[in-house]
Amino acid sequence: GIDVVNIPTYSTESVAHMVITYIMNFSAAIFQQAKMLHEGNQMNFKVFQHPIYEITNKKLGLIGGSGTIGTAVADVALPLGMEVLISSRSGKLPAGHKYENHDRVKVVSLDELLASSDFVSINCPLNSETRHSIGEREIRLMKPTAFLINTARGKIINEAELIKCMKDRAIAGAGLDTQETEPPHPDSELWKLDNVFLTPHIGWRRLETRQRLVDMTTDNIESYIEGRIQNVVN
Repeated sequence: GIDVVNIPTYSTESVAHMVITYIMNFSAAIFQQAKMLHEGNQMNFKVFQHPIYEITNKKLGLIGGSGTIGTAVADVALPLGMEVLISSRSGKLPAGHKYENHDRVKVVSLDELLASSDFVSINCPLNSETRHSIGEREIRLMKPTAFLINTARGKIINEAELIKCMKDRAIAGAGLDTQETEPPHPDSELWKLDNVFLTPHIGWRRLETRQRLVDMTTDNIESYIEGRIQNVVN
């Protein structure tokens, strides 16, 4: 007899923009070059140091790409000229999905997505099926030049197996806005790996997003008091 309400889609665009931010940084080696400067190393101004490239025509694989956030990532990636791969067990997008018939969006198996993508973005929810669903087997299917990005939930990745793969340089890099433990334990090897780039779960935390969160909470309370309850989940 208790109504439960939530605050849906308040951070969709913000999280999607975080994925694109990682892609942009990886493609121009911004993280690596900033690190060199902070260490007093100016060699990148004298000698070409890192591979950099355009993202036009690069493949972006979206794990959970048919959902709200995955679709928002595609909304930004497609105008940038990227090709979008979406993993699906059914082999197709939900009926009526906005990219159902788009010529640069392809639905593939997870293994094909991992093997073909230049960037792999995790955008699925955490549940019993997705927990630790990305581990050593999946990472080693990726191109050695590819990057893995997680803005969803840290426990979707098997962190111990990821660390092993990153030590072996199985892929070019990993951008983790979420980790299994937030923040990672002080002794975690994630802090020390030069091909792992961490952010403190800031994808959802932009100024506008936090204001929207407060506004929608207030709206939920006001609507309940006025007898027009909204965003009911039960």
